[in-house]
Amino acid sequence: MEIYLVGGAVRDRLLGQPAGDRDHVVVGETQASMEAAGFRAIGRDFPVFLHPRTQEEHALARTERKSGRGYRGFVVDADPSVTLEQDLGRRDFTINAIAEVPDGTLVDPHGGARDIEARVLRHVGDAFSEDPLRVLRAARFMARFAPLGFTVADETMALMRGMVEAGELETLTPERVWQELSRALASARPSAFLRTLHDCGALAVVLPEVDALYGVPQRAEFHPEVDTGVHIELVVDMAARLAPGDAVIAFAALTHDLGKALTPADKLPRHVGHEHAGLAPLDALCARLKVPAAQRELAIVACREHLNVHRIAELRGATLHDLIARCDGFRKPARIDQLALVCECDKRGRLGSAEDAYPQADILRRAHAAALAVNARDIAAEGITGPAIGDALRTARIAAIAAARQAG
Repeated sequence: MEIYLVGGAVRDRLLGQPAGDRDHVVVGETQASMEAAGFRAIGRDFPVFLHPRTQEEHALARTERKSGRGYRGFVVDADPSVTLEQDLGRRDFTINAIAEVPDGTLVDPHGGARDIEARVLRHVGDAFSEDPLRVLRAARFMARFAPLGFTVADETMALMRGMVEAGELETLTPERVWQELSRALASARPSAFLRTLHDCGALAVVLPEVDALYGVPQRAEFHPEVDTGVHIELVVDMAARLAPGDAVIAFAALTHDLGKALTPADKLPRHVGHEHAGLAPLDALCARLKVPAAQRELAIVACREHLNVHRIAELRGATLHDLIARCDGFRKPARIDQLALVCECDKRGRLGSAEDAYPQADILRRAHAAALAVNARDIAAEGITGPAIGDALRTARIAAIAAARQAG
Protein backbone atom coordinates (compact mmCIF):
# COMPACT_ATOMS: atom_id res chain seq x y z
CA MET A 1 0.00 0.00 0.00
CA GLU A 2 1.50 3.36 -1.08
CA ILE A 3 0.97 5.76 1.85
CA TYR A 4 2.34 9.31 2.08
CA LEU A 5 2.18 11.89 4.85
CA VAL A 6 0.74 15.07 3.31
CA GLY A 7 -0.41 18.61 3.93
CA GLY A 8 -0.13 20.44 7.22
CA ALA A 9 1.93 17.81 9.00
CA VAL A 10 4.70 18.10 6.41
CA ARG A 11 4.41 21.87 6.18
CA ASP A 12 4.58 22.43 9.92
CA ARG A 13 7.58 20.13 10.33
CA LEU A 14 9.45 22.11 7.69
CA LEU A 15 8.46 25.32 9.48
CA GLY A 16 9.60 23.97 12.84
CA GLN A 17 6.08 24.35 14.19
CA PRO A 18 4.35 22.02 16.68
CA ALA A 19 2.87 18.95 15.01
CA GLY A 20 -0.88 18.94 14.47
CA ASP A 21 -3.06 16.32 12.81
CA ARG A 22 -1.23 13.80 10.64
CA ASP A 23 -3.09 13.24 7.37
CA HIS A 24 -2.11 10.69 4.76
CA VAL A 25 -2.91 10.04 1.12
CA VAL A 26 -3.13 6.50 -0.22
CA VAL A 27 -2.38 5.73 -3.87
CA GLY A 28 -3.67 2.77 -5.91
CA GLU A 29 -6.35 1.55 -3.52
CA THR A 30 -10.15 1.35 -3.40
CA GLN A 31 -12.70 1.59 -0.63
CA ALA A 32 -13.02 -2.19 -0.65
CA SER A 33 -9.29 -2.78 -0.36
CA MET A 34 -8.96 -0.21 2.43
CA GLU A 35 -11.75 -1.79 4.44
CA ALA A 36 -10.29 -5.24 3.82
CA ALA A 37 -7.04 -3.97 5.35
CA GLY A 38 -8.91 -2.91 8.50
CA PHE A 39 -9.40 0.81 7.78
CA ARG A 40 -12.75 2.32 8.83
CA ALA A 41 -14.52 4.58 6.32
CA ILE A 42 -15.59 7.99 7.69
CA GLY A 43 -15.64 10.21 4.58
CA ARG A 44 -18.94 11.62 3.40
CA ASP A 45 -17.88 13.75 0.41
CA PHE A 46 -14.82 11.69 -0.58
CA PRO A 47 -13.15 8.44 0.58
CA VAL A 48 -11.46 9.00 3.96
CA PHE A 49 -10.56 6.24 6.42
CA LEU A 50 -9.18 5.88 9.93
CA HIS A 51 -6.10 3.71 10.41
CA PRO A 52 -7.03 0.65 12.49
CA ARG A 53 -4.22 1.27 14.99
CA THR A 54 -3.22 4.96 14.96
CA GLN A 55 -6.69 6.34 14.06
CA GLU A 56 -4.95 8.84 11.76
CA GLU A 57 -6.87 9.90 8.65
CA HIS A 58 -6.00 8.29 5.32
CA ALA A 59 -7.67 9.59 2.15
CA LEU A 60 -7.59 7.97 -1.27
CA ALA A 61 -5.68 10.01 -3.84
CA ARG A 62 -8.24 12.01 -5.77
CA THR A 63 -8.83 14.71 -8.35
CA GLU A 64 -11.63 17.28 -8.36
CA ARG A 65 -13.48 18.69 -11.34
CA LYS A 66 -15.56 21.87 -11.20
CA SER A 67 -19.24 21.16 -11.82
CA GLY A 68 -20.98 24.31 -10.60
CA ARG A 69 -20.64 27.62 -8.80
CA GLY A 70 -19.28 27.95 -5.31
CA TYR A 71 -17.13 25.76 -3.12
CA ARG A 72 -19.49 22.76 -3.23
CA GLY A 73 -19.69 22.41 -6.99
CA PHE A 74 -17.10 19.66 -7.50
CA VAL A 75 -17.05 16.09 -8.81
CA VAL A 76 -14.50 13.93 -6.98
CA ASP A 77 -12.61 11.12 -8.71
CA ALA A 78 -10.83 8.70 -6.36
CA ASP A 79 -10.04 6.01 -8.94
CA PRO A 80 -7.00 3.83 -8.12
CA SER A 81 -5.28 5.24 -11.21
CA VAL A 82 -5.04 8.74 -9.66
CA THR A 83 -1.38 9.50 -8.97
CA LEU A 84 0.18 11.24 -6.00
CA GLU A 85 1.20 14.15 -8.24
CA GLN A 86 -2.40 14.55 -9.46
CA ASP A 87 -3.64 14.58 -5.86
CA LEU A 88 -1.09 17.23 -4.86
CA GLY A 89 -2.03 19.29 -7.90
CA ARG A 90 -5.60 19.82 -6.65
CA ARG A 91 -4.46 21.37 -3.36
CA ASP A 92 -4.71 25.06 -2.51
CA PHE A 93 -1.21 26.34 -1.69
CA THR A 94 2.23 25.06 -2.55
CA ILE A 95 3.16 24.85 1.12
CA ASN A 96 0.26 22.38 1.56
CA ALA A 97 1.08 20.37 -1.58
CA ILE A 98 4.09 18.48 -0.24
CA ALA A 99 4.11 14.74 0.49
CA GLU A 100 6.59 12.78 2.54
CA VAL A 101 7.65 9.18 1.91
CA PRO A 102 8.07 7.01 5.05
CA ASP A 103 11.85 7.35 4.74
CA GLY A 104 11.56 11.15 4.97
CA THR A 105 12.00 11.91 1.27
CA LEU A 106 9.83 14.81 0.04
CA VAL A 107 7.64 14.72 -3.04
CA ASP A 108 7.30 18.41 -3.88
CA PRO A 109 6.26 19.00 -7.51
CA HIS A 110 5.11 22.60 -6.91
CA GLY A 111 8.05 24.02 -4.97
CA GLY A 112 6.32 24.16 -1.60
CA ALA A 113 9.55 23.68 0.36
CA ARG A 114 11.10 26.57 -1.55
CA ASP A 115 8.10 28.77 -0.73
CA ILE A 116 8.32 27.77 2.92
CA GLU A 117 11.93 28.88 2.95
CA ALA A 118 11.01 32.14 1.18
CA ARG A 119 7.95 32.59 3.46
CA VAL A 120 5.54 32.96 0.51
CA LEU A 121 1.91 31.82 0.35
CA ARG A 122 1.37 30.86 -3.30
CA HIS A 123 -1.49 29.04 -5.01
CA VAL A 124 -0.76 25.71 -6.71
CA GLY A 125 -2.54 26.32 -10.00
CA ASP A 126 -5.41 27.97 -11.81
CA ALA A 127 -7.88 25.52 -10.23
CA PHE A 128 -7.49 27.65 -7.09
CA SER A 129 -10.00 30.08 -8.58
CA GLU A 130 -12.68 27.38 -8.70
CA ASP A 131 -13.13 27.39 -4.93
CA PRO A 132 -14.03 30.77 -3.34
CA LEU A 133 -13.45 29.40 0.15
CA ARG A 134 -9.75 29.43 -0.66
CA VAL A 135 -9.71 33.23 -0.52
CA LEU A 136 -10.73 33.05 3.15
CA ARG A 137 -8.29 30.20 3.72
CA ALA A 138 -5.48 32.35 2.32
CA ALA A 139 -6.38 35.13 4.75
CA ARG A 140 -6.66 32.68 7.63
CA PHE A 141 -3.27 31.16 6.83
CA MET A 142 -1.85 34.68 6.88
CA ALA A 143 -3.34 35.21 10.36
CA ARG A 144 -1.41 32.15 11.44
CA PHE A 145 1.82 32.56 9.49
CA ALA A 146 2.35 36.33 9.17
CA PRO A 147 4.35 36.32 12.45
CA LEU A 148 6.78 33.98 10.69
CA GLY A 149 7.28 36.50 7.91
CA PHE A 150 4.88 35.12 5.30
CA THR A 151 3.41 37.29 2.54
CA VAL A 152 0.92 36.46 -0.20
CA ALA A 153 2.46 36.02 -3.65
CA ASP A 154 1.54 38.84 -6.05
CA GLU A 155 0.03 36.43 -8.56
CA THR A 156 -2.07 34.79 -5.85
CA MET A 157 -3.37 38.16 -4.66
CA ALA A 158 -4.24 39.05 -8.27
CA LEU A 159 -6.11 35.79 -8.68
CA MET A 160 -8.03 36.41 -5.47
CA ARG A 161 -9.03 39.88 -6.66
CA GLY A 162 -10.34 38.35 -9.87
CA MET A 163 -12.42 35.85 -7.90
CA VAL A 164 -13.93 38.66 -5.84
CA GLU A 165 -14.71 40.71 -8.94
CA ALA A 166 -16.36 37.68 -10.55
CA GLY A 167 -18.76 37.43 -7.60
CA GLU A 168 -17.51 33.99 -6.54
CA LEU A 169 -17.46 34.85 -2.83
CA GLU A 170 -21.18 35.55 -2.83
CA THR A 171 -21.73 31.78 -2.95
CA LEU A 172 -20.14 31.22 0.47
CA THR A 173 -22.51 30.19 3.24
CA PRO A 174 -22.59 32.16 6.51
CA GLU A 175 -21.46 29.08 8.40
CA ARG A 176 -18.26 28.74 6.36
CA VAL A 177 -17.48 32.45 6.61
CA TRP A 178 -17.93 32.32 10.38
CA GLN A 179 -15.80 29.18 10.65
CA GLU A 180 -12.88 30.84 8.87
CA LEU A 181 -13.35 34.14 10.73
CA SER A 182 -13.45 32.52 14.17
CA ARG A 183 -10.35 30.44 13.42
CA ALA A 184 -8.53 33.56 12.20
CA LEU A 185 -9.53 35.50 15.32
CA ALA A 186 -8.01 32.73 17.44
CA SER A 187 -4.73 32.95 15.50
CA ALA A 188 -1.52 34.79 16.32
CA ARG A 189 -2.14 37.80 14.06
CA PRO A 190 -5.82 38.37 13.22
CA SER A 191 -4.97 41.68 11.56
CA ALA A 192 -3.34 39.77 8.69
CA PHE A 193 -6.69 38.10 8.00
CA LEU A 194 -8.42 41.48 7.78
CA ARG A 195 -5.64 43.10 5.76
CA THR A 196 -5.44 40.25 3.25
CA LEU A 197 -9.19 40.29 2.66
CA HIS A 198 -9.27 44.08 2.48
CA ASP A 199 -6.44 44.22 -0.04
CA CYS A 200 -8.16 41.80 -2.43
CA GLY A 201 -11.62 43.33 -1.98
CA ALA A 202 -13.10 40.31 -0.19
CA LEU A 203 -13.63 42.04 3.18
CA ALA A 204 -16.32 44.24 1.62
CA VAL A 205 -18.19 41.06 0.61
CA VAL A 206 -17.93 38.94 3.75
CA LEU A 207 -17.58 41.63 6.47
CA PRO A 208 -18.86 44.89 4.96
CA GLU A 209 -19.42 46.42 8.40
CA VAL A 210 -15.71 46.04 9.19
CA ASP A 211 -14.50 46.98 5.71
CA ALA A 212 -16.43 50.27 6.02
CA LEU A 213 -14.10 51.33 8.86
CA TYR A 214 -11.06 51.60 6.58
CA GLY A 215 -10.39 55.20 5.63
CA VAL A 216 -12.61 56.61 8.39
CA PRO A 217 -10.51 59.18 10.32
CA GLN A 218 -10.32 59.51 14.11
CA ARG A 219 -8.92 62.29 16.27
CA ALA A 220 -5.14 61.99 16.11
CA GLU A 221 -4.64 63.03 19.74
CA PHE A 222 -6.48 59.86 20.81
CA HIS A 223 -5.69 57.71 17.79
CA PRO A 224 -2.29 58.45 16.26
CA GLU A 225 -3.01 55.75 13.67
CA VAL A 226 -6.00 57.92 12.55
CA ASP A 227 -7.55 55.29 10.22
CA THR A 228 -10.25 53.34 12.08
CA GLY A 229 -9.56 50.21 10.05
CA VAL A 230 -5.93 50.30 11.15
CA HIS A 231 -7.11 50.80 14.74
CA ILE A 232 -9.23 47.65 14.52
CA GLU A 233 -6.22 45.72 13.21
CA LEU A 234 -4.20 46.88 16.23
CA VAL A 235 -7.03 46.00 18.61
CA VAL A 236 -7.53 42.44 17.36
CA ASP A 237 -3.77 41.86 17.49
CA MET A 238 -3.76 43.13 21.06
CA ALA A 239 -6.55 40.65 21.80
CA ALA A 240 -4.36 37.88 20.38
CA ARG A 241 -1.60 39.02 22.72
CA LEU A 242 -3.66 39.44 25.92
CA ALA A 243 -6.09 36.55 25.34
CA PRO A 244 -4.34 34.18 22.91
CA GLY A 245 -6.68 31.77 21.16
CA ASP A 246 -9.81 33.40 22.61
CA ALA A 247 -12.16 34.08 19.67
CA VAL A 248 -14.85 35.45 22.01
CA ILE A 249 -12.62 38.31 23.18
CA ALA A 250 -11.27 38.84 19.67
CA PHE A 251 -14.72 39.08 18.08
CA ALA A 252 -15.76 41.77 20.56
CA ALA A 253 -12.48 43.58 19.84
CA LEU A 254 -13.19 43.34 16.11
CA THR A 255 -16.68 44.81 16.32
CA HIS A 256 -16.55 47.35 19.17
CA ASP A 257 -16.22 50.41 16.88
CA LEU A 258 -18.57 49.54 14.01
CA GLY A 259 -20.54 52.73 14.67
CA LYS A 260 -17.66 54.91 13.51
CA ALA A 261 -18.43 53.97 9.90
CA LEU A 262 -21.81 55.68 10.33
CA THR A 263 -20.53 59.04 11.59
CA PRO A 264 -21.70 61.84 9.25
CA ALA A 265 -18.86 63.29 7.19
CA ASP A 266 -19.37 66.78 8.60
CA LYS A 267 -18.79 65.46 12.15
CA LEU A 268 -15.47 63.73 11.44
CA PRO A 269 -13.03 63.04 12.97
CA ARG A 270 -15.19 63.12 16.12
CA HIS A 271 -17.46 60.12 16.70
CA VAL A 272 -20.01 61.23 19.26
CA GLY A 273 -22.43 58.41 20.05
CA HIS A 274 -20.61 55.82 17.97
CA GLU A 275 -20.95 53.21 20.70
CA HIS A 276 -24.75 53.19 20.37
CA ALA A 277 -24.67 53.66 16.59
CA GLY A 278 -22.59 50.49 16.35
CA LEU A 279 -25.29 48.24 17.78
CA ALA A 280 -27.36 48.10 14.57
CA PRO A 281 -24.52 47.02 12.24
CA LEU A 282 -23.30 44.61 14.91
CA ASP A 283 -26.75 43.04 15.08
CA ALA A 284 -26.85 42.75 11.28
CA LEU A 285 -23.42 41.11 11.17
CA CYS A 286 -24.28 38.63 13.92
CA ALA A 287 -27.60 37.72 12.30
CA ARG A 288 -26.06 37.22 8.86
CA LEU A 289 -23.17 35.03 10.05
CA LYS A 290 -25.23 33.25 12.73
CA VAL A 291 -22.68 34.23 15.35
CA PRO A 292 -22.87 32.08 18.52
CA ALA A 293 -24.49 33.63 21.57
CA ALA A 294 -21.28 33.85 23.63
CA GLN A 295 -19.57 36.01 21.01
CA ARG A 296 -22.65 38.03 20.18
CA GLU A 297 -23.53 38.92 23.78
CA LEU A 298 -20.04 40.07 24.75
CA ALA A 299 -19.70 42.03 21.51
CA ILE A 300 -22.91 43.92 22.24
CA VAL A 301 -21.78 44.75 25.77
CA ALA A 302 -18.33 45.90 24.61
CA CYS A 303 -19.74 48.00 21.77
CA ARG A 304 -22.21 49.75 24.06
CA GLU A 305 -20.07 50.17 27.18
CA HIS A 306 -16.42 50.58 26.14
CA LEU A 307 -16.42 54.38 26.50
CA ASN A 308 -18.00 54.09 29.95
CA VAL A 309 -15.23 51.74 31.05
CA HIS A 310 -12.56 54.07 29.64
CA ARG A 311 -13.93 56.90 31.82
CA ILE A 312 -14.71 54.69 34.81
CA ALA A 313 -12.87 56.99 37.22
CA GLU A 314 -15.53 59.63 36.54
CA LEU A 315 -18.51 57.34 37.21
CA ARG A 316 -20.46 57.51 40.45
CA GLY A 317 -20.93 54.32 42.42
CA ALA A 318 -24.57 54.01 41.34
CA THR A 319 -23.65 54.48 37.69
CA LEU A 320 -20.94 51.85 37.93
CA HIS A 321 -23.33 49.43 39.64
CA ASP A 322 -25.87 49.91 36.88
CA LEU A 323 -23.21 49.36 34.22
CA ILE A 324 -22.38 46.01 35.80
CA ALA A 325 -26.08 45.14 36.01
CA ARG A 326 -26.68 46.09 32.34
CA CYS A 327 -23.90 43.70 31.38
CA ASP A 328 -25.58 40.91 33.40
CA GLY A 329 -22.47 40.85 35.54
CA PHE A 330 -24.27 39.54 38.62
CA ARG A 331 -25.70 36.48 36.88
CA LYS A 332 -22.69 35.99 34.58
CA PRO A 333 -19.67 37.19 36.57
CA ALA A 334 -17.11 36.17 33.94
CA ARG A 335 -18.53 38.75 31.56
CA ILE A 336 -17.14 41.69 33.50
CA ASP A 337 -13.60 40.35 33.32
CA GLN A 338 -14.13 39.80 29.58
CA LEU A 339 -15.40 43.37 29.15
CA ALA A 340 -12.39 44.74 31.04
CA LEU A 341 -10.09 42.78 28.76
CA VAL A 342 -11.77 43.96 25.54
CA CYS A 343 -11.60 47.57 26.71
CA GLU A 344 -7.91 47.15 27.51
CA CYS A 345 -7.38 45.81 23.97
CA ASP A 346 -9.15 48.90 22.61
CA LYS A 347 -7.06 51.32 24.66
CA ARG A 348 -3.74 49.62 23.96
CA GLY A 349 -4.60 48.89 20.32
CA ARG A 350 -3.43 52.32 19.21
CA LEU A 351 -0.23 53.46 17.61
CA GLY A 352 2.39 53.87 20.36
CA SER A 353 0.12 52.61 23.17
CA ALA A 354 0.84 48.88 23.16
CA GLU A 355 2.71 48.99 26.47
CA ASP A 356 0.47 51.52 28.24
CA ALA A 357 -1.10 50.69 31.59
CA TYR A 358 -4.88 50.37 31.74
CA PRO A 359 -5.91 50.92 35.38
CA GLN A 360 -9.59 51.11 34.41
CA ALA A 361 -9.66 47.32 34.12
CA ASP A 362 -8.59 46.86 37.73
CA ILE A 363 -11.07 49.47 38.94
CA LEU A 364 -13.90 47.63 37.17
CA ARG A 365 -12.82 44.24 38.49
CA ARG A 366 -12.48 45.47 42.10
CA ALA A 367 -15.87 47.17 41.99
CA HIS A 368 -17.46 44.07 40.54
CA ALA A 369 -15.90 41.79 43.16
CA ALA A 370 -17.09 44.07 45.96
CA ALA A 371 -20.63 44.17 44.60
CA LEU A 372 -20.70 40.40 44.13
CA ALA A 373 -19.77 39.90 47.77
CA VAL A 374 -23.17 41.32 48.73
CA ASN A 375 -26.08 38.93 48.14
CA ALA A 376 -29.81 38.78 48.65
CA ARG A 377 -29.54 36.30 51.53
CA ASP A 378 -27.66 38.89 53.57
CA ILE A 379 -30.42 41.40 52.92
CA ALA A 380 -33.20 38.94 53.78
CA ALA A 381 -31.43 38.09 57.04
CA GLU A 382 -31.98 41.68 58.10
CA GLY A 383 -35.74 41.10 57.92
CA ILE A 384 -36.34 42.87 54.61
CA THR A 385 -38.89 41.11 52.40
CA GLY A 386 -40.65 41.39 49.07
CA PRO A 387 -39.74 43.96 46.41
CA ALA A 388 -37.80 45.94 49.01
CA ILE A 389 -35.05 43.29 48.86
CA GLY A 390 -34.10 44.41 45.35
CA ASP A 391 -33.82 48.05 46.37
CA ALA A 392 -31.85 47.21 49.51
CA LEU A 393 -29.53 44.91 47.54
CA ARG A 394 -28.78 47.65 45.02
CA THR A 395 -28.09 50.15 47.83
CA ALA A 396 -25.78 47.73 49.63
CA ARG A 397 -23.89 46.91 46.44
CA ILE A 398 -23.42 50.57 45.61
CA ALA A 399 -22.03 51.13 49.11
CA ALA A 400 -19.66 48.18 48.65
CA ILE A 401 -18.46 49.61 45.33
CA ALA A 402 -17.82 53.00 46.97
CA ALA A 403 -15.87 51.36 49.81
CA ALA A 404 -13.77 49.35 47.34
CA ARG A 405 -12.94 52.45 45.33
CA GLN A 406 -11.84 54.34 48.43
CA ALA A 407 -9.69 51.40 49.54
CA GLY A 408 -8.16 51.15 46.05
